[in-house]
Amino acid sequence: MRSFASCLKFMKQAIYILFATILLASCSDFQKALKSEDIAEKFTLADELYQAEKWNKSKRLLDQILPKYRGKPQAEKVTYMHANCSYEMGDYYIASYHFDKFTDVYPQSEKAEEAAFKSAKGYYFNSPVYSKEQKETVEAIEKLQLFVNQYPNSQYLAEANTLVKELDFKLEKKAFEIAKQYDLITDYKASIKSFNNFLLEFPGTSLRNEAMFYRLDAAYNLAILSIDQLKEERLKDAIGYYNSFKKAFPNSELMEDATKMNEELEQELSTFTKS
Repeated sequence: MRSFASCLKFMKQAIYILFATILLASCSDFQKALKSEDIAEKFTLADELYQAEKWNKSKRLLDQILPKYRGKPQAEKVTYMHANCSYEMGDYYIASYHFDKFTDVYPQSEKAEEAAFKSAKGYYFNSPVYSKEQKETVEAIEKLQLFVNQYPNSQYLAEANTLVKELDFKLEKKAFEIAKQYDLITDYKASIKSFNNFLLEFPGTSLRNEAMFYRLDAAYNLAILSIDQLKEERLKDAIGYYNSFKKAFPNSELMEDATKMNEELEQELSTFTKS
């Protein structure tokens, strides 16, 4: 009698052979459909592959038949499947383009809302990290906001709003880091101006505490290092930024450092005024 281990090995080999046979047959069917002139055959296999989430193979067949189905009853389904294959494959530029075309051609489709959301979300996925140019981020926000306005009761509304907040923060972070960088390279005037613009543009930002502190830090350094002709005015400006920071964030973890700067500013102003 065969041992249990040998039986198990035999079963594994049999399963492997069966799987390989099915896979080869599937590949054979796919290659045959690719070369076929029968668009119905291509559509049937493309649909089967789509349902099995084999997006790449399904899309290759759909690429071939999409133009041939225009004006036919199946065109709506084929067009959506074609766009969604690109989306599922992570080709978001192409997916968004095709989803936009779908919603233009089939605005009354039961898939129109989902297509519009996936188009907007495709733009979201193409948004780069905050340190890079944010053109795609702005486009994504516009697309998502357009979706929210068009479908205010959508099942995707909560997710769309979450994505907009995330993208908005990316723009905030970009502007904040630019202003902070000016401070680090000792261009204090540019830093103050950038932080002032930042606070005006993003009044509800979660970075407000840090932005007001770094604005004070830039103003402090600018005042302390100023020539006599500009010193008094800049000292007073810096003290004003401290008072604004203290009023807005009296319990900030940065208050200790801010207070030390203010004490030095007050001392410097007192000495300068006497002299």
